[in-house]
Amino acid sequence: MKVMIIRHAEKPSKDGLVHGVTHIGEHDRHALSVRGWQRAGALVRFFAPLHPRPNDCLIATPRSIFASAATAQSPSLRALHTVEPLAAALNLPVRTPFPEGSERGVAAAVLAAEGPALIAWHHKTIPTLARVITGDGIDCPDFWPDDRFDIVWVLDDLGHGDWRFSQVAQRLLPHDHTETIPREQIEGLRRSRSG
Repeated sequence: MKVMIIRHAEKPSKDGLVHGVTHIGEHDRHALSVRGWQRAGALVRFFAPLHPRPNDCLIATPRSIFASAATAQSPSLRALHTVEPLAAALNLPVRTPFPEGSERGVAAAVLAAEGPALIAWHHKTIPTLARVITGDGIDCPDFWPDDRFDIVWVLDDLGHGDWRFSQVAQRLLPHDHTETIPREQIEGLRRSRSG
């Protein structure tokens, strides 16, 4: 099983200078920003390219797509909006049965779904989600940086409870980073767990 996790795409700024907008351009603070919609569109060919990928590519075209559900306490539609264009292109439903905070529920649903699976989630709980999926079998960073919308975490089930953790920089839009979350953050986590 391959599970790919992304953060929802770019959002409105806290200072009010960058607005969230619906797909028809109306202001909505729970929606993506214009740059976020650009990323959502670019993710279509990132995950569903027109030409075959190299054999060693870590990214795969998903057969199941999940996004965190909007709730009264967390009404953000950004995770759903991030994967809707890809789901439409692949003629797949976006499964949204679980809100942020329900990482165990979504992990169980993902592991029971057809793979590869893609999850769009909120960055603060992505490390928790990754560890719940793998049974704490990976060393991943403890946090997802606030300013990063351009990374994919890839979890590959190697069998017998072993998982491989990888990161891929999307590099889809101008000013996207070419590097992933620095390895020293992962190495620091390993030392703190063993010490």
